[in-house]
Amino acid sequence: MAAESDAPRQEPSIVLNHTIVPAHDRATGAAFFAGLLGLSVGDPAGPFVPVRVNRELTFDFDDRGRVEPGHYGFLVDDPTFDAVLRWLARRPGVEFGSGPERGWDRDIDRLDGGRCVYVRSPEGHSYELFTVAG
Repeated sequence: MAAESDAPRQEPSIVLNHTIVPAHDRATGAAFFAGLLGLSVGDPAGPFVPVRVNRELTFDFDDRGRVEPGHYGFLVDDPTFDAVLRWLARRPGVEFGSGPERGWDRDIDRLDGGRCVYVRSPEGHSYELFTVAG
Protein backbone atom coordinates (compact mmCIF):
# COMPACT_ATOMS: atom_id res chain seq x y z
CA MET A 1 0.00 0.00 0.00
CA ALA A 2 1.41 3.37 -1.01
CA ALA A 3 1.94 6.02 1.64
CA GLU A 4 -0.24 9.10 1.40
CA SER A 5 1.48 12.36 0.58
CA ASP A 6 1.11 15.48 2.69
CA ALA A 7 1.16 17.57 -0.49
CA PRO A 8 -2.16 19.19 -1.45
CA ARG A 9 -4.04 17.12 -4.01
CA GLN A 10 -4.64 18.84 -7.32
CA GLU A 11 -8.03 18.49 -8.92
CA PRO A 12 -7.86 16.41 -12.08
CA SER A 13 -8.58 18.18 -15.33
CA ILE A 14 -11.98 16.71 -16.21
CA VAL A 15 -14.52 18.51 -18.38
CA LEU A 16 -17.88 17.12 -19.46
CA ASN A 17 -17.76 17.49 -23.24
CA HIS A 18 -21.14 16.11 -24.35
CA THR A 19 -24.06 14.07 -23.16
CA ILE A 20 -26.74 12.27 -25.10
CA VAL A 21 -30.27 13.37 -24.23
CA PRO A 22 -32.97 10.88 -25.22
CA ALA A 23 -35.93 12.45 -27.04
CA HIS A 24 -39.13 11.33 -28.77
CA ASP A 25 -38.13 13.63 -31.64
CA ARG A 26 -34.55 14.87 -31.66
CA ALA A 27 -35.30 18.17 -33.41
CA THR A 28 -38.23 19.00 -31.12
CA GLY A 29 -36.28 18.10 -27.98
CA ALA A 30 -33.32 20.21 -29.07
CA ALA A 31 -35.56 23.16 -30.00
CA PHE A 32 -37.31 23.09 -26.60
CA PHE A 33 -34.02 22.99 -24.68
CA ALA A 34 -32.38 25.66 -26.84
CA GLY A 35 -35.44 27.92 -26.57
CA LEU A 36 -35.55 27.54 -22.80
CA LEU A 37 -31.94 28.68 -22.36
CA GLY A 38 -31.65 31.05 -25.32
CA LEU A 39 -29.20 28.79 -27.16
CA SER A 40 -28.89 27.75 -30.79
CA VAL A 41 -29.65 24.37 -32.29
CA GLY A 42 -26.76 23.04 -34.36
CA ASP A 43 -26.88 21.16 -37.62
CA PRO A 44 -27.67 17.45 -37.27
CA ALA A 45 -24.54 15.36 -36.78
CA GLY A 46 -25.19 11.72 -37.58
CA PRO A 47 -28.07 10.58 -35.36
CA PHE A 48 -27.83 13.64 -33.10
CA VAL A 49 -29.14 17.19 -33.04
CA PRO A 50 -26.68 19.15 -30.90
CA VAL A 51 -27.22 22.18 -28.71
CA ARG A 52 -24.02 23.88 -27.56
CA VAL A 53 -24.46 24.81 -23.89
CA ASN A 54 -21.06 26.51 -23.51
CA ARG A 55 -17.53 26.24 -24.96
CA GLU A 56 -17.04 22.77 -23.49
CA LEU A 57 -20.46 21.09 -23.48
CA THR A 58 -23.03 20.01 -26.04
CA PHE A 59 -26.33 18.27 -25.40
CA ASP A 60 -26.81 15.79 -28.23
CA PHE A 61 -30.50 14.95 -28.70
CA ASP A 62 -31.13 11.42 -29.95
CA ASP A 63 -34.47 9.80 -30.84
CA ARG A 64 -33.25 6.27 -31.62
CA GLY A 65 -34.04 4.66 -28.27
CA ARG A 66 -36.41 4.57 -25.35
CA VAL A 67 -36.84 7.82 -23.43
CA GLU A 68 -36.19 7.63 -19.70
CA PRO A 69 -36.70 11.07 -18.15
CA GLY A 70 -33.52 12.53 -16.72
CA HIS A 71 -32.57 15.42 -14.46
CA TYR A 72 -30.16 18.11 -15.62
CA GLY A 73 -29.09 20.94 -13.28
CA PHE A 74 -27.59 24.23 -14.45
CA LEU A 75 -26.03 27.07 -12.52
CA VAL A 76 -27.05 30.20 -14.46
CA ASP A 77 -26.54 33.92 -14.00
CA ASP A 78 -29.40 36.27 -13.07
CA PRO A 79 -29.95 37.64 -16.61
CA THR A 80 -30.28 34.07 -17.96
CA PHE A 81 -32.69 33.14 -15.16
CA ASP A 82 -34.80 36.24 -15.89
CA ALA A 83 -34.86 35.34 -19.61
CA VAL A 84 -36.02 31.80 -18.73
CA LEU A 85 -38.88 33.22 -16.65
CA ARG A 86 -39.93 35.46 -19.55
CA TRP A 87 -39.79 32.45 -21.92
CA LEU A 88 -41.94 30.41 -19.54
CA ALA A 89 -44.46 33.24 -19.08
CA ARG A 90 -45.12 33.15 -22.86
CA ARG A 91 -45.71 29.37 -22.78
CA PRO A 92 -48.62 28.44 -20.49
CA GLY A 93 -48.47 24.82 -21.64
CA VAL A 94 -44.95 24.26 -20.29
CA GLU A 95 -44.90 22.78 -16.80
CA PHE A 96 -42.53 24.34 -14.28
CA GLY A 97 -42.31 24.75 -10.54
CA SER A 98 -40.40 25.55 -7.41
CA GLY A 99 -39.36 22.02 -6.58
CA PRO A 100 -40.15 18.32 -6.97
CA GLU A 101 -41.96 18.16 -3.64
CA ARG A 102 -44.33 20.97 -4.70
CA GLY A 103 -45.12 19.69 -8.17
CA TRP A 104 -45.43 21.95 -11.18
CA ASP A 105 -46.78 24.93 -9.18
CA ARG A 106 -45.61 27.58 -11.72
CA ASP A 107 -43.53 29.25 -9.01
CA ILE A 108 -39.83 29.60 -8.21
CA ASP A 109 -37.88 28.70 -5.08
CA ARG A 110 -35.55 31.01 -3.16
CA LEU A 111 -32.57 28.70 -2.77
CA ASP A 112 -29.56 29.61 -0.60
CA GLY A 113 -30.07 33.32 -1.31
CA GLY A 114 -30.66 32.71 -5.01
CA ARG A 115 -33.50 31.51 -7.20
CA CYS A 116 -34.37 28.09 -8.59
CA VAL A 117 -36.93 26.68 -11.01
CA TYR A 118 -37.59 23.21 -12.41
CA VAL A 119 -38.89 22.95 -15.98
CA ARG A 120 -40.45 19.79 -17.42
CA SER A 121 -39.62 19.08 -21.05
CA PRO A 122 -42.03 17.34 -23.44
CA GLU A 123 -39.98 14.13 -22.88
CA GLY A 124 -40.41 14.42 -19.12
CA HIS A 125 -36.86 15.58 -18.44
CA SER A 126 -36.44 17.94 -15.49
CA TYR A 127 -34.25 20.96 -16.24
CA GLU A 128 -33.26 22.61 -12.95
CA LEU A 129 -31.98 26.17 -13.20
CA PHE A 130 -30.50 27.90 -10.16
CA THR A 131 -28.57 31.13 -9.57
CA VAL A 132 -26.59 30.08 -6.47
CA ALA A 133 -24.80 26.75 -6.10
CA GLY A 134 -25.83 25.03 -2.88
